Amino acid sequence: MGNILDGKKLADRIREDVKKEVQALNRIGFDVGLAVLLAGDNPASLQYFQSTLNACKKVGVTAYEFRLPENVTANEILNIVHTINIDERINGLLALMPLPAHINARRIINSIVPEKDVDGLGAISVGRLAADESSFQLFKQNEKDLFQQFRSLSSIWSFLPCTPFGVIRLLEFYDIGIKGKHVVIIGKSLAVGKPLANMFLAKEATVTVCHRETVNLAKFTRQADILCSATGRAGLIRGSMVKNGAVVIDVGINILKDGSIVGDVDFSSVSRKASMITPVPGGVGPVTIAMLLENTVRSAVRNELFKSPLMMG
Repeated sequence: MGNILDGKKLADRIREDVKKEVQALNRIGFDVGLAVLLAGDNPASLQYFQSTLNACKKVGVTAYEFRLPENVTANEILNIVHTINIDERINGLLALMPLPAHINARRIINSIVPEKDVDGLGAISVGRLAADESSFQLFKQNEKDLFQQFRSLSSIWSFLPCTPFGVIRLLEFYDIGIKGKHVVIIGKSLAVGKPLANMFLAKEATVTVCHRETVNLAKFTRQADILCSATGRAGLIRGSMVKNGAVVIDVGINILKDGSIVGDVDFSSVSRKASMITPVPGGVGPVTIAMLLENTVRSAVRNELFKSPLMMG
């Protein structure tokens, strides 16, 4: 059986660092705030909403809750977003997906100013990653030196999408090499698949992206040194589709009728062939929320540094 990539261990470490940063900001009179917006009552979104609020409480981030009914209008949501954009108490905004079907989700996401788009899914944030302008965040650097080097660049205000960035961080936490590896990603969503492909390319992996129209999916998955699935289809990946010794990252979240949560990967069969594998729950999920908190405190730190009189001139 493959070794478990335990996302909870990494998430705990990230949260501890975030808590220290929050406390440091508190000591100089600054609060760190995250707005969490939920429209409707999607079960997965409700669970993520509550998990995010709980995580905020643990690290000292002030959570601003915005619970909206299913029949909320786009104008009502946009008014809330614009209010958050200019609220100095709030350093980031998470708009939980999916929004109600009658709402244009991209319009809502793109109305969030880049410096508060801590989920990293706005067109500006995604575009800067695709253009390789914000990928420096994937590499370990001294944050203060970074400001001196990049203080004139607008991309310093962009954030990397939390889930794919969390995948990279999880691999690095377990010392899994990326450079030169063949990575196969299943799913081409703007939230996971596309930005994850860009991140792996920045890390010099060879990347194949598969999706619902891919013919003979198993032909590609069997070639993967690192296999990532983010489709939301329970049991899509079976043991026969994975080569021996592969690293398998299951990003899928599926809530079954009995309330249990499973991923895209048939864990029992795939774990017998994989060298390392993420469980669901307990794999990528906790890291995603921890990355959201890290991006939020980064927003607060950057805001303080760039608006300080000492940084002017």
